[in-house]
Amino acid sequence: MQTLTIRDEVTSNMGKADYVITIRLTSARLTVRDLIRERVRQEVEDFNNKQSELYNGLVQPTDTERTLNGFKFRTRRNLDWQEQFDKAVEGFQRNAFILLVDDLQVDDLDQLIAISPETQVTFVKLVPLVGG
Repeated sequence: MQTLTIRDEVTSNMGKADYVITIRLTSARLTVRDLIRERVRQEVEDFNNKQSELYNGLVQPTDTERTLNGFKFRTRRNLDWQEQFDKAVEGFQRNAFILLVDDLQVDDLDQLIAISPETQVTFVKLVPLVGG
């Protein structure tokens, strides 16, 4: 088993990690789709175990409002990791976020990537321009 630390950045705060998560991987080689799946599965599992008021995940869950520190639920509930994963794949395909592996952008869900202890993974969440 191998661990990988993932950083999230927002375009308005480039260079500053807004969220950091460490995930466990069973393989050192996986596709971008698998990386997104494992990241989302782990963050949803962590949230469901903690039952926090805020969710600071890759994509906004249904029935939440965006806050400065994450997504706030109208009523507390467990998240379905598969639903969040499907939203994340859709977000990747419509460029809601950019995925960088060792500072190189990956843009194909089926692209194979090798993970080592030195691998740096960053999800850059794109913020739409106001009025544009």
